[in-house]
Amino acid sequence: GLQPRPDLILLDVMMPEMDGYVVMQRLRADPATADIPVIFVTAMHDAESEEHGLELGAVDYIVKPISPAIVRARVRTHIELKRQRDLLEDHAALDGLTGIANRRRFDQDLIRAWHSAQRSGSTLTLMIIDVDHFKRYNDHYGHTPGDECLRRVAAALERAFGRGEDLAARYGGEEFALLLAGNGGEAQMLRVLNAIAQLEIPHARSDTSLWVSVSVGGVTASPAPGSSADALLALADQLLYAAKAGGRD
Repeated sequence: GLQPRPDLILLDVMMPEMDGYVVMQRLRADPATADIPVIFVTAMHDAESEEHGLELGAVDYIVKPISPAIVRARVRTHIELKRQRDLLEDHAALDGLTGIANRRRFDQDLIRAWHSAQRSGSTLTLMIIDVDHFKRYNDHYGHTPGDECLRRVAAALERAFGRGEDLAARYGGEEFALLLAGNGGEAQMLRVLNAIAQLEIPHARSDTSLWVSVSVGGVTASPAPGSSADALLALADQLLYAAKAGGRD
């Protein structure tokens, strides 16, 4: 099963069976542990072994005999640095306007979910969502209300679908994307339409509805071995285009 991942590893250089340098190389080679900071603990004073450890990617070096107070202080420093780096990475995966996942995060998650479904033989559902007549909305109400409209649509999608393995993301402009585990089908697409309709955001310039509405293209697939997720995206896009051509909403 999944072990909780440590924030920091203290690693002795001199150990029976396998020295700390070899352990360090293995930690770096495994994607699950590659970004965990490592502090080497060593009795050696020579600069050469210290340099070797730092070259392998250690963040710090503590020489024995160790002083508990100094170890604690250094550990605190590196845990704080790790926490800040994790926060930066989280922010890099979020859309600046809406606060939900951005296109980069969606692309990464799609590939991950695709490979996972390939391995387990399970299905996944992808939806591309477009806000109807959004240019007209912007032209009529202005860009600040336009931004607010996108924020509210994003929040509604996040509330309805942003749980567990499922992902709601801003795909770009007025487009959003949903990635759901299992068989979505029409019921899930109706949930999208209803979630946005319930916001009742007035749209005076829409030919489709009194309120802001969306169009959806959705696909459920069981990924075949060796296939890529690109075809799934292309198909969802085609279906979105067909939904818009067929009257939107």
